Amino acid sequence: MTSFAEKVYKAVLTIPLGEVRSYKWVAQKAGVGCSYRAVGQVLKRNPYPLIIPCHRVIKSNNKIGGYVFGAKQKKFLLEWERKLAQCLAG
Repeated sequence: MTSFAEKVYKAVLTIPLGEVRSYKWVAQKAGVGCSYRAVGQVLKRNPYPLIIPCHRVIKSNNKIGGYVFGAKQKKFLLEWERKLAQCLAG
């Protein structure tokens, strides 16, 4: 794993359950400047997609974007996590 990828994955791990962030946010959090597209490429090759929650990363225009298991699955996971987070919050 490259140091760039490690920074990206660590940034993604900070996104709370039930929330989303943009590729731009991930790039900034990872300290890699404006490398939004490179962030997308790293997440595309995420070896642990359910452990490193790359499905929580969306486009800046709030569109879902891509996902290794497909956009429908990404949308399902996001909706499921939002409901779970609400239940856990009480």
